[in-house]
Amino acid sequence: MQTIISNINKSFENRVRLGVMSILMVNDWVDFNEFKETLNVTDGNLASHITALEKEKYIQVRKAFIGKKPNTSFQATAEGKQAFQEHLNALEILIKGTL
Repeated sequence: MQTIISNINKSFENRVRLGVMSILMVNDWVDFNEFKETLNVTDGNLASHITALEKEKYIQVRKAFIGKKPNTSFQATAEGKQAFQEHLNALEILIKGTL
């Protein structure tokens, strides 16, 4: 039996992960420092949430150098975009109270 919260994805329950995915849904690539500033989180906090999303294959990582400085940026995968959209749809159903 399906409940009204069955389709809510646990991977996106945390506010930082929700923020990361929301930002990636409307941007192609976003670097670590931009996330940190936008979400107002520490390096370690952001890194742990990024790792969790990467483990689920919801985001991909690109490491490069800009000049001589290392730069790490992230992009939502097709699987991540689909999972996040399904999560948003589930939240909308929950808010509207329809199943």
